[in-house]
Amino acid sequence: MDKIIFTGPMGAGKTTAISAISEIPPIATDVRCTDEESQQRKENTTVAMDYGYITLEDSSRIHLYGTPGQERFNYMWTILTHGGIGLVLLIDNARPNPVEDLNFYLDAFHDFIQTTGVVIGITRTDVNSDVTLNEYYNALMKRGQVYPLFEIDPRQTQDVTILIHALLAVLSQQAAA
Repeated sequence: MDKIIFTGPMGAGKTTAISAISEIPPIATDVRCTDEESQQRKENTTVAMDYGYITLEDSSRIHLYGTPGQERFNYMWTILTHGGIGLVLLIDNARPNPVEDLNFYLDAFHDFIQTTGVVIGITRTDVNSDVTLNEYYNALMKRGQVYPLFEIDPRQTQDVTILIHALLAVLSQQAAA
């Protein structure tokens, strides 16, 4: 079973992105936010996972799993990445320190990324344009990492499809190497 993992901080658009491309109504494990900081950002949050799937042109099915964004649910990150083929990292540009979020998630999923691949989608650039894509590129360069990076709207099927195709291209390049 091929599966792609969507991760990133709470509110980055993981559930929305899976909903935008899944062929079935996604299964979500959202509950009402209980801490004050979270309630200010959004009403509900994922506590276990989101799930959907897509079928590629060759009729193969890719399962899509979204992780909880809050670090207190990080035990699910390990469970969900088991057997995964790659990672879609979504970063909410409107958060207070989105470049720090990028570094945090790249570190948290380092081992998984090293054995698979990653693409990065920056969301909510329409809400906050103070942090530019160049700042994300610079952060990646400081880390010595080069990953595909896109500005996306997780509500747009085409944007999420671009992320999936970019990840599959990365994976096929690695397989050919």
